[in-house]
Amino acid sequence: MFKTTLRPLAFTVALLAGTAAAYAANPMVGGAAMFEDKNIVENAVNSKDHTTLVAAVKAAGLVETLSGAGPFTVFAPTNDAFAKLPAGTVDTLLKPENKAQLTKVLTCHVVAASAMSDAIGKMIADDGGTHDVKTVGGCVLKAKATDGKITLTDENGGVSTVTIADVKQSNGVIHVVDAVILPKM
Repeated sequence: MFKTTLRPLAFTVALLAGTAAAYAANPMVGGAAMFEDKNIVENAVNSKDHTTLVAAVKAAGLVETLSGAGPFTVFAPTNDAFAKLPAGTVDTLLKPENKAQLTKVLTCHVVAASAMSDAIGKMIADDGGTHDVKTVGGCVLKAKATDGKITLTDENGGVSTVTIADVKQSNGVIHVVDAVILPKM
């Protein structure tokens, strides 16, 4: 009787360990677990480092889009990245009359594909050190590998670095970046 009781218990422990390992595979972002079975918006709202981005996505009316099937790659700027912008920029962009400009800025952080960092790195290498990344917003970013990290140069020469890569989502992937990507206006 003792052996038969241990087998189901061992199976349950193994199953729970496997489930925990599956969730542990994704890096923590903003102090929150990121779950592969949740979409970009469902995960982003839990990151304390992305409250500005979430507010901007809501103000631009992009919640439904980024909750959709995708696939999407989102280069997600942190609150600190937004804070690097000139004083008043975020407040101005969040005003209803600036929705089109805000949408343009945000969609320059989104690619209509699910691109993990190793795939981006391969594209960079295959293209001789710089790969053009076309975004949903019509921006062309220059991706490079610098000191073992992926950097993105926007159309104004601004550089953002991927600080947390490969955060898998049910509808794509998030790469956390340390600067806001700005379109040429």
